[in-house]
Amino acid sequence: MAGTYTAVVLSVPVTGEKADILTLLADQRAMLKVTARNLTDAQARTRTTVSELTIGGLIKHLAQGERGNAKTISERDEDAEFDMSEVADAYLLRDDETLGYWLDEYDRAAADYDRVIAEVASLDELIPQPTAPWQPEREWWSVRKMALHLLRETAHHCGHADIIREALDGQSTMAAISEGSDWADGAAE
Repeated sequence: MAGTYTAVVLSVPVTGEKADILTLLADQRAMLKVTARNLTDAQARTRTTVSELTIGGLIKHLAQGERGNAKTISERDEDAEFDMSEVADAYLLRDDETLGYWLDEYDRAAADYDRVIAEVASLDELIPQPTAPWQPEREWWSVRKMALHLLRETAHHCGHADIIREALDGQSTMAAISEGSDWADGAAE
């Protein structure tokens, strides 16, 4: 599909702005999965920068984020409070967890999230946001703003993951997705 780095096929029938947002989100998800391609669990847990972030931890965090966003939209709880204990190890791929599990969960969470977006009547619908230490007053966001926020969060963490992977073994995501392409081969000459 033009305008994406990866071959995107949406799992839900949407058109217009929903299709645009979900297409770009699906492309960013695919980019993140390319970054994790062929990693062992040990490599997915490896810190390669001064940050605590790892590729496995980022994938886990984004999978949980997709689940949380889908729940916020579908349940619309005007009394919801963000539970910090639920995310205590959100960025940590624990020893009893595997990269494969979290990649599969990321796919499942993404499909569920896309289905929720497809089913909303309008991207203008207002959704109550959970209160949190950084947002103590209840705010109402449009579904559009929530979807764009998730897109931004995913792209942000794709950049983190790319830097971590490049420091791990030299692979860059852009080089990995363009490998074998006529346009990429010609550019290297």
